[in-house]
Amino acid sequence: MLAAFFVAVLIVQAYVNAEFTGDHIQDEVGDQAGVPAAILRGGPVINTTGGQESATRLPERTIALTFDDGPDPQWTPKVLDVLRRHDAHATFFVVGSQVARNPELTERIVDDGNELGLHTFTHPNMQRLAPWRRELELSQTRTAIARATGVSTHLARFPYSSKNAAIDEANWKLIKEAGALGYLVVVNDTDSNDWQRPGPDRIVADATPAGDQSAVILFHDAGGDRSQTVAALDRFIPRMKARGYRFTTVTEGLNLGITAQAGAHPALPLNPRAPSGDTWRGAAVVWTVGLADGLVTVIAVLFVVVGVLTVGRTLLLLLLATRHARQRRKPGWRWGPPVTEPVSVIVPAYNEKEGIEAAVRSLACGDHPGIEVVVVDDGSTDGTADLVDRMGLPNVRVVRVPNGGKPNALNTGVAMARHDLIVMVDGDTIFEPESLRLLVQPFADPSVGAVAGNVKVGNRETTVALWQHIEYVIGFNLDRRLYEVMNCMPTVPGAIGAFRREALAQVGGVSDETLAEDTDVTMALCRAGWRVVYAQDARAWTEAPTTMEQLYRQRYRWSYGTMQAMWKHRRALTDSGASGRFGRAGLPFLALFGLALPMLAPVVDIMLVYGLVFWELRETAIAWLGMLALQLFTAAVAFRMDRESWKPLLKLPLQQFAYRQLMYLVLLQSATTALTGGRLRWHKLDRSGLASPPAADGVRVPAQKRHVSPPPAGPWPIGDGRTRGSGDRQIPDQVGRVHGRVREHDVQ
Repeated sequence: MLAAFFVAVLIVQAYVNAEFTGDHIQDEVGDQAGVPAAILRGGPVINTTGGQESATRLPERTIALTFDDGPDPQWTPKVLDVLRRHDAHATFFVVGSQVARNPELTERIVDDGNELGLHTFTHPNMQRLAPWRRELELSQTRTAIARATGVSTHLARFPYSSKNAAIDEANWKLIKEAGALGYLVVVNDTDSNDWQRPGPDRIVADATPAGDQSAVILFHDAGGDRSQTVAALDRFIPRMKARGYRFTTVTEGLNLGITAQAGAHPALPLNPRAPSGDTWRGAAVVWTVGLADGLVTVIAVLFVVVGVLTVGRTLLLLLLATRHARQRRKPGWRWGPPVTEPVSVIVPAYNEKEGIEAAVRSLACGDHPGIEVVVVDDGSTDGTADLVDRMGLPNVRVVRVPNGGKPNALNTGVAMARHDLIVMVDGDTIFEPESLRLLVQPFADPSVGAVAGNVKVGNRETTVALWQHIEYVIGFNLDRRLYEVMNCMPTVPGAIGAFRREALAQVGGVSDETLAEDTDVTMALCRAGWRVVYAQDARAWTEAPTTMEQLYRQRYRWSYGTMQAMWKHRRALTDSGASGRFGRAGLPFLALFGLALPMLAPVVDIMLVYGLVFWELRETAIAWLGMLALQLFTAAVAFRMDRESWKPLLKLPLQQFAYRQLMYLVLLQSATTALTGGRLRWHKLDRSGLASPPAADGVRVPAQKRHVSPPPAGPWPIGDGRTRGSGDRQIPDQVGRVHGRVREHDVQ
């Protein structure tokens, strides 16, 4: 419904904002055989009402100044000032859309004693329109005038019309149609040619009638620079008055001519009162035009904002992310002495039977010395825990807990872990053999409290998954380089992240107050003064959603959870110390580039569609291709830094027409849910066990078919003795009391 309304308003705006060329451009004169001679040789005021066919001239030494294409907020007031200064009145043939945009100015025209006439609503070539549209062009203008001024008019002038001698059969048909609607059609005797801007002197010369002849003279008060028109009028009016001419409106001049010829005909009213029905209909017209103009103005402003944000983000990425990459490439660069401390890997699992064996095997068989894997089965109903038990790996333990949510499972695993370096891994994630070792190396720096790894999409066979691969490389991994340099990393991904036990204890463990527990705990660590860094070479392969429906559900939860986490940590904006540094850098950056920019991205698509249909095709294509080129450039840099093939980027243009729209719909719904105070449930995504890194020959092997050598049989580090061996189901007292909330569980 909202989309339909939006499109309708844009169509209205395009209709009322139709560009037009000056009135001087005319088609060639066609066949005139059907046009009465009295019309071709008659005066400029043509009357076909009631079956009449007459063309009347004004009395001698009478001039009716007429102005087309207004009202214009810049030039019409200047024209009115000249007329008032010289005590002269004129007839303004106004464009209805301009009346709707400038109602006060239209009212001033009438208040100054001038007359209004119809010049259609959008200034089209009336010959090319259907009859219903021609009538609509006149009626809409009449109602807009009624709303703006309370008056009506019986005069009409068609765009691109000229003199009587140029009326052909096509124009004659239009004139008779207007007569049937009750309008007198006004052409001109003399064209000032002010549209050519030949200079005030030439305009005055072209406007001057021969001898003592009367004239309806054509000027323009809109459609471009009319400074020469204003200057010419300031000379022309006093000069013609000195020659004995009087200046009238078209209706006043016509009444003078009728009185002189017949004497008994009633005078035509000047600006008669508008019927109340026209006033109400005009209100709808004016309101609609205002709404359409306002909406397009907002879109244009947002388009500029999106452009500024996009360019700004690109520059920041190029500056900071490339600095990060150059630093890591320096010969001999390292975090410090090699970290060889044993590691506890926590795997929260809920119904992960498709990929749990491959995931656990890849973790247990890593090349880091001293690995223990704690699989916390969170009330699975598909036999996940039994599968892990049957693997019989000596450094793998299974802890079974009632379903209580991912944060509860993680905290349980931390409490059961033997070691002080904690790695948290999703149950569908496959580690490369060296990933664990590389992931914990930053802990050589004692200020580092958490490390984000490099998440890779393992199932890239479908288009939806391939789009996510592009997004992961550009939107996640490239951003993490930037965040590390700015020291405001907002998220350690649930698929691959490492923590110091001390840091987790300081922030109270993993909270269940948001649906983005990984973002929540990372923000808490940053506020507590811990550094959070990015280990780009520690890669983990995850299974991405393969359908748009699953992707929508996953991103909806991510986006909503991120908003929850930002709101939870909002006080960091005003804090001092480390919390304030994170709040004043990380939160605004995430709000601008993580939420605002994706949410405003639709304006690019809207301007594309609007431009292709209603604007200049060339300019639209250049603008859109420019934005695409900027994205491709950023993507190419990101893929180069991540040592990924550029081949997937061939599908990036297609991504602009489906994937991006889904993402901003997700953000819109997430924001709506957050603003309305709704509670989002967790959803379990379907898994097929397809996450896997490429084999040595580059061929991707499904995770469940990969064979990894088992770890050697013990002895394994005992740790501090806080656990009770493989399969132990006893849970320390402090576990399970995180916040006492039970939810549906989804391991991502």
